[in-house]
Amino acid sequence: MRMHTDSANSLLIGVDTFGDVTLHDDGTPKSHPEVLRDVVAEGVLADQVGLHSFGVGEHHRKDFAVSAPDVVLAAIAGKTENIRLASAVTVLSSDDPIRVFQRFSTLHALSNGRAEVVLGRGSFIESFPLFGYDLEDYEVLFEERLALFDKARSQKPIHWEGRTRGPIRGLMAYPQLEEGLLPVSVGVGGSPQSVVRAASYGYPLTLAIIGGEPARFRPYADLYYKSLEQHGKEWQPLSVHSPGHVADTDEQAQEEFFPHWLATRNRLGSERGWGAGSRIEFNEQVAAHGALYVGSPETVAKKIAATAKKLKLQRFDLKYSNGTLPHSSMMKSIELLGTKVSPLVDDMLS
Repeated sequence: MRMHTDSANSLLIGVDTFGDVTLHDDGTPKSHPEVLRDVVAEGVLADQVGLHSFGVGEHHRKDFAVSAPDVVLAAIAGKTENIRLASAVTVLSSDDPIRVFQRFSTLHALSNGRAEVVLGRGSFIESFPLFGYDLEDYEVLFEERLALFDKARSQKPIHWEGRTRGPIRGLMAYPQLEEGLLPVSVGVGGSPQSVVRAASYGYPLTLAIIGGEPARFRPYADLYYKSLEQHGKEWQPLSVHSPGHVADTDEQAQEEFFPHWLATRNRLGSERGWGAGSRIEFNEQVAAHGALYVGSPETVAKKIAATAKKLKLQRFDLKYSNGTLPHSSMMKSIELLGTKVSPLVDDMLS
């Protein structure tokens, strides 16, 4: 096993999954319980190969199995020793900030300090009607809940009042941490306002880059660090979350990944009014300037290192699951990322 340390000369490399529903060998969909058990096995392997973090996203729709990331992460915590356990993301707008703090502070205790909550608004809206929230309140829900979460995280008596839930006057949120504050970051998809908001709280920032050229996000990185300074906050790390797949060769990685990428791309595109995807689009995203990190260990390492330099990153999380991509292929990708890609990136950046 290779331990990935938090040294100044290392880019921290982790993996993320949304628990995408995959297929059996005969082509039939796996059940949600089967997928959840596969996710736990993937988290255990990520720890064994020395990756820095394992992130689990939250969704409330048929094509994703994970609706309670903290529960999945708790199962992984009991079978791992070193890997950081994160949400990717927790949809704070449709959750209770006090319960979010309580769930992840509990996970932090049970994992001996390895929990991290990544807060965001999410890229899907199913949680709003499911939990009885109005999409007309999309902005105010996140703003108020982020403010309340920050007060709960402070481990001081909470004094808060807003319009989306009842006030809290002097109560505490438990359990408290043994030392320090609960690790937290904010995930954003490219809104300047969201970047500035994260900086105003002094929270680390995660940029979700799922299309286009990663280099075009450099202004957001610059804005983040400028905003930290303007708000009088301490320096914080910047990370990127992007999809990809690693195999022994470029050709193998692309052929394994493409059909599952295309099916997912077209399914989501039909919901959002996009045109159909194509091999041409895929090839553009796989190219050196694109947002898909697909290829051999050497190819993926070069692309991660280049993105880290362009955006001044301290961390990179590969979204290794993609639609119906098989569990066995994802396990091989995680193994190569930890044993091959990560050491190569260290060498390239040193």
